[in-house]
Parts: sequence; C-alpha cells; structure tokens
Amino acid sequence: MRAIWSGAIGFGLVNIPIKLYSAVEASELDLDMLDKKDHANIKFQRVNAVTGKVVPWENIVRGYKLDDRYVVLTDEDFKKASPEKTKIIEINEFVMEKDIDSMYYETPYYIQPEKSGTKAYALLRDALQKTGKVGLGSYVLRNRESLGIIKPESDILVLNKIRFNEEIRSHEELKVPDTKAKPGELKMAIELIDQLTGKFDPEKYKDTYSDELMKLIKAKAKGKKIPTPHLKVVHSRTTDLMSQLKASLQSNKRRAS
Repeated sequence: MRAIWSGAIGFGLVNIPIKLYSAVEASELDLDMLDKKDHANIKFQRVNAVTGKVVPWENIVRGYKLDDRYVVLTDEDFKKASPEKTKIIEINEFVMEKDIDSMYYETPYYIQPEKSGTKAYALLRDALQKTGKVGLGSYVLRNRESLGIIKPESDILVLNKIRFNEEIRSHEELKVPDTKAKPGELKMAIELIDQLTGKFDPEKYKDTYSDELMKLIKAKAKGKKIPTPHLKVVHSRTTDLMSQLKASLQSNKRRAS
C-alpha cells in the first residue's frame, strides 16, 4: 500500500509520527465510457473556457473568485492557511463511540506509526481499548479540513473520517405521516425482528452483483444471447399489514425447520 498522508497524532503533549493508508477499495467493475457509434473510448479534457484549447495539467492552478476576480492559490498557500492541521491530527477530546450516530461516518484509514512513534502508538491504542473511548480531532487532507475519530481495531489504530454537523441535511422537508403502529402489529413486527436477529458477520455479505455482471459480460463476449430474467414475486399480494407479518413469520419458521 502507498501512504496518502504523513504527519503526526497529537494528544496532550504526546506526539506520534504516523502515516495514513486507505483502508477501503472499490469492489464494483471498472467500466469505461464509450461512443455508441464505434465504441471508441471517451476521454475527458481540461479545456480553456476562453480559447477552447486543451490545458496541460502542469499549467493548471486553483483559485477562488472574489469580487469578480480570481485569487490564485498555490500549494504553499494551502499549508499556510493552517500549517498545524496539515501535519497534525490533534485529538481535542475523547468520547464514547456509541455516542456517534452512524450518519456521521464516512471513510476509514489505517494508521501506521513511524519507528520513532511505536511506543506512544501502542500506549494510545491500549488506553483506548481499556477505556472503550475514541479520540476526536480535526486535520487537513487534500486541502480540505476533516473531522475524524481514532479508534483501536485489533492491534492497529484506525482513523475514521466523519462528517461535520453542517454536512448532515435536515429531514424537516420530508413528508412523514404522523401514524402510530397498532399494538398487535408492533408485537408481531418485534417477533419477526427477533427471528431475523443474528451476530453481525461482514464475511457473510459479498458484492455478488459485480460477479453476476462479469458473468454476463463474458457471456456477451462469446456471443451468447442473454435472456431477460423474470422476477419472482416474494412479497404477499395483500395490503393487510397483519397478514404480511403472519406470512413472514411462518415463512421464516419453515426455513428454520
């Protein structure tokens, strides 16, 4: 793996030199965009809006439009804006992980200590494991400030990027009926939930759609005709909620026996 960021974790007066590595990778197929007429690959170009000419990457700079003119920013300008945040993930406080709503979670990164920081790294990891808490702090990655939590995962530390509160959209515009569940239906729904309750095991779930899509691609490449599948109706046709719940419970009981 290639490190995407290097800097340090700071908490109190302790400083841990580290490197960040992406902890995730895409599982979907890498599909190309093609011209429908001749299947030629579609390329994207960076074009000057005034001259219409293609601009080489080395000639591209970034800027912000202020008072009808652009203020151009260099890589050094981004660092000068907040030099400490571009090199340090400062832990501002420690919180219980269960207090963080799942809506805030975004991207995980593996944290690897530099040789000079292994002892402090182990200390932070073990202390977090012992207390059940996570470190909450901010940092700058790819010229953007982010909020993140540092948590232990087995024998390593993981940085989970989380969203700022202002990034979570309000749901007040959604029209949700003010309806309460009937006691009988609620009792049966809880029974159905109990039937389907198990221990979370991520190994049970695979990206099977990509596998099936690859089978289809290989079949098309061989000139095979792909039939349109007919979806089976698995849900009850009745609109009566109680009947649907009863049928679901019976179906699960038959499957379990």
